[in-house]
Amino acid sequence: MRCETHAANLIRLYVMFPSKKTTRMPLVTRRLRDPDINPCLSESDASTRCMDENNYDRESCSTYFLKYKNCRKFWNSIMIQRRQNGVKPSMPTAAERDEILGAMGKMPY
Repeated sequence: MRCETHAANLIRLYVMFPSKKTTRMPLVTRRLRDPDINPCLSESDASTRCMDENNYDRESCSTYFLKYKNCRKFWNSIMIQRRQNGVKPSMPTAAERDEILGAMGKMPY
């Protein structure tokens, strides 16, 4: 005979097996791949591609690394200015970044 007062205290264990429906990219990875969040996505991809093509020889890809570093510095300074001016969001969207770069006439990095 089973006691009904303790039936609510039973712990049920559900095991989920990964499938194509439940397997997702981690949140951090999704953010890094989002062009609205990561302004230097193309520079990052170019440096990764260079490393793959050159058997991970860092010296061969130093120009790509420098371009990525300068891109991060540039958009970080824009983000700091916007935060000081009270503009939300502090990082411009991809469309706003295209307008900013278009107004400059050339790539600043």
